[in-house]
Amino acid sequence: MTISRELAEFATGYGAGSFAVGRNRIINGAMEIDQRNAGASVTPNNTYTLDRWLYENTQTSKVTIQQNAGSVTPPAGFTNYLGVTSTSAYSVLTGDTFLITQRIEGYNVADLAWGTANAQTITLSFWARSSLTGTFGGSLGNVNASRSYPFSYTIASANTWEYKTVTVAGDTSGTWNTGNGRGLSITFGLGSGSTYSGTAGAWASANLVQPTGSVPVVGTNGATLYITGVQLEEGTVATPFERRQYGQELALCQRYFQRLTASGRYYTSDGNWGLQYPFKVTMRANPTYTNIGGGNNSLPGTNQGIISGSTQEAGIQWTGSVGTYYAYALGATFNAEL
Repeated sequence: MTISRELAEFATGYGAGSFAVGRNRIINGAMEIDQRNAGASVTPNNTYTLDRWLYENTQTSKVTIQQNAGSVTPPAGFTNYLGVTSTSAYSVLTGDTFLITQRIEGYNVADLAWGTANAQTITLSFWARSSLTGTFGGSLGNVNASRSYPFSYTIASANTWEYKTVTVAGDTSGTWNTGNGRGLSITFGLGSGSTYSGTAGAWASANLVQPTGSVPVVGTNGATLYITGVQLEEGTVATPFERRQYGQELALCQRYFQRLTASGRYYTSDGNWGLQYPFKVTMRANPTYTNIGGGNNSLPGTNQGIISGSTQEAGIQWTGSVGTYYAYALGATFNAEL
């Protein structure tokens, strides 16, 4: 078989890892999916925001997060972004940290062989926009927070989208999960004290969120940081953002979180009745669930929780009155996040 000169040059220039199908290890990097909040602004507290993007904090009520916060025009080729807005001018303490992170499943980074002599280099690329300028930071880290690599990036112009790339040599030390647990975390810092800050551009045996001296977004009231087009791929060169169909991206998100409604009519000869929820995709692990609005949310009796469940479906049981017909629909969320 003969390949064209153009294809050969592309493969040589971008590396075998980057040339592979499915090169982006980030899910929802274009910030399209927001199952939990449907675009509404939230004040999170150690909770997920847009799909796959977790906000972690040591002090509450310091930021709001919203898909397309501020309604600015995204970079060309994108329609959505994750927007962080500071709600006060907070002085970060030594043990404080504020961050946005995505925990990547071990199966999706196993081929990088981190923790071995064959550890592969990766390149992170993304678009960022802030009302502040200066040196910002983030990090890569492992499952038990014993290895981390702080990285820095500079925003030169306020309120302007800028494209950033960071290349990191794979870690040959530490424990890196290759199963269905947390394999690798990519973090964007919003402000951290000295406990969680360190030297940029080097692997450390510590839980570091960002380089020392990084701009603290939470330190300025009303400050913003917007991010989109996040891609993490094998190789030394950032390739164009890998675009997946919306349905594909949604299905990837639903491995970790699903929002479903089930309905039915039941006669409770023994006082028990329930609803069955078949999942749209197989989940990463047996999930937990929470009742939400949608359908009849004021249900009689006592919720017994998941009485039969797997990664493919869940049955929720209620105990009500003996010999009663129930006709109900109930919305629920199912969570198998890392």
